[in-house]
Amino acid sequence: MIRAYDEIVDFIASGTTPDAVARFEPSQETKDHVSDLIHKEKSGGLTAEESSELDHFLKLEHLMRLAKARARALCAQ
Repeated sequence: MIRAYDEIVDFIASGTTPDAVARFEPSQETKDHVSDLIHKEKSGGLTAEESSELDHFLKLEHLMRLAKARARALCAQ
């Protein structure tokens, strides 16, 4: 089973450059999946596993936003 955050974890694990970090975007499939999870959360229909997946994704997504900001600064130097 592929989880929404696997794409971010795979990106980090593969090694990268500041430019690649600054340009990173999750796939449309991942965006759609996360959107579905958020919709289910709002309607109260998330399973415990889905809730955990969404929580992990949101934490990693926040980390990626911080990393992207730092990477853009490095690229600008």
